[in-house]
Amino acid sequence: MIGAHPTGSPAAYEVRGFFREGDTLFEDPVTGSLNASTAQWLIGSGRFVPPYIATQGAVLGRDGIVSIAVDAVGQVWVAGDAVTCVLGTVEL
Repeated sequence: MIGAHPTGSPAAYEVRGFFREGDTLFEDPVTGSLNASTAQWLIGSGRFVPPYIATQGAVLGRDGIVSIAVDAVGQVWVAGDAVTCVLGTVEL
């Protein structure tokens, strides 16, 4: 789901990402890949011009802020602060 912030707000829009696990619906506070694909669609359709700020997680009380930019070859970049929640290694 995408909702535009009012004109003059620091952020262009709020993203909400939901996923189901069994019979329970969860909301992800901030998802880089969702913001990247949303940005590709919004920029490609002319709804937003980069660079801009997007938010996610406000409804959960976990306000996430991401910066959206496009480089010289048209690649969308998502940036923001992150917190490592799980750290580990995979052995083959």
